[in-house]
Amino acid sequence: MERTAKFEEEDVSGPCAVEAILFDFGGVIAEEGFRNGLVAIAEAGGLPVEPFLSTAYELVYDVGYVLGRADEGAYWGALRKETGIERTDRELRDVILSHFILRPWMLRLIRTLHEKSIRLAILSDQTDWLDELNERHGFFRWFERVFNSFHVGRSKREALLFDMVISEMRLSPDEAVFVDDNEGNIRRAEARGLRTVLYRDREQFMGEMGVFCPFLVRESHGL
Repeated sequence: MERTAKFEEEDVSGPCAVEAILFDFGGVIAEEGFRNGLVAIAEAGGLPVEPFLSTAYELVYDVGYVLGRADEGAYWGALRKETGIERTDRELRDVILSHFILRPWMLRLIRTLHEKSIRLAILSDQTDWLDELNERHGFFRWFERVFNSFHVGRSKREALLFDMVISEMRLSPDEAVFVDDNEGNIRRAEARGLRTVLYRDREQFMGEMGVFCPFLVRESHGL
């Protein structure tokens, strides 16, 4: 509530009280395809879901796939060794990709922000799957920059990544809002001075974004 009051007192000359908005991909722009796909893989293989998820999440970092230091085959090979899953790389990746379902209303919001000349970027811990999803759906065109951990070699588990992004976009931290569905990422961004929105659901997100960009409240019925 204190954060809301603060922004209501600001003199907002443009459509938003900030210059840029940084969006996570899975869990914000799209459904959380990695997690949901892993759940489907575990259930199909008769494996306990939570232990499987924990192992799969840690391995994508430990193997280095999410940081571009290993390829997809190395990741699936390590996961097979640890969990006993037997499906092919192609079958497994198809399950994951099929669960990254883009949110049409979020894409409409992003296009609206783009049309208002708000600077937009993706900041996401993803692999080269993100490039393939863009080839299918063409959503990169709305963003000035795409900071994908696979290509930049850093993840949001490292607070210094936020410094790098802000520097490369020539912003001060308080000129940007970072949107993510992971509390740890949000805390690290806040520690580096960024404004943040922890995504929980559409209604909550629109309410908090309306604080930064009041015009969204007026136009929300069309999103």
